[in-house]
Amino acid sequence: MLNRQMDVLKRNNVQVSGTGKQAMVFAHGFGCDQNMWRFITPAFKNEYKLVLFDHVGAGKSDTTAYSKMKYETLEGYADDILEICHALDLQQAIFVGHSVSAMIGLLAALKEPDRFEKLVMIGPSPCYINSEGYTGGFSRADIEELLESLDSNYLGWSAAMAPVIMGNPDKPELGEELTNSFCQTNPEIAKHFAHTTFLSDNRADLKKLKTKTLILQCSEDVIAPMEVGEYVHRNITGSELKVLRATGHCPNLSAPEETIAAMRSFIEKD
Repeated sequence: MLNRQMDVLKRNNVQVSGTGKQAMVFAHGFGCDQNMWRFITPAFKNEYKLVLFDHVGAGKSDTTAYSKMKYETLEGYADDILEICHALDLQQAIFVGHSVSAMIGLLAALKEPDRFEKLVMIGPSPCYINSEGYTGGFSRADIEELLESLDSNYLGWSAAMAPVIMGNPDKPELGEELTNSFCQTNPEIAKHFAHTTFLSDNRADLKKLKTKTLILQCSEDVIAPMEVGEYVHRNITGSELKVLRATGHCPNLSAPEETIAAMRSFIEKD
């Protein structure tokens, strides 16, 4: 049993810090790793147990644990999060998920609701492709072109797309950081994760969620536009939607103070 726990913690490069009893679990988005939370976590370290990790294939995770079959859907990543919760015996934690990890957290909370007291979703999208009555931000042709470009020239795609995703041209260093993060991710795994992410559709899962949820929506976001945040809010019963002044898809990097303030206001409510 102990070996199994150690394997899980090593697999996802789990790092635990902080002095509080209640855990906050931070899950990064596509092409990133746990370093993307470095401006957020110091604000909570004195009140919470902080749990950071890397999805398999990212950061310092164990890439030998990668299985195309397991990670064909977001459920595989949700199972990893639950295994981390089991290994650390986490109950009633606060889950903070950025981008695709917002939906991964939702799936984990649906499987084992007692593991999470609250969810914070930063830039969530349950489906990236437009359909009748739904605006996801991209046509199917857009997504197919994006994935084709990524498959044929991952490094070139990363250099072109990262600054667009970051969305803060006045802070070019952030676009460069995201580019570097994309480029450090195992390319073959990143390509597969991109297919899993951009072709996912979790709209039907939103209405099933009973966990208290905060949706943090940036005022301008090419990956998860305003219509998407509003859709997620309408379909998760009792959820709160906070529209940030921040622009781009990564307010955890570009506007950490505003992000922290919105998170704190939500998680400190009874």
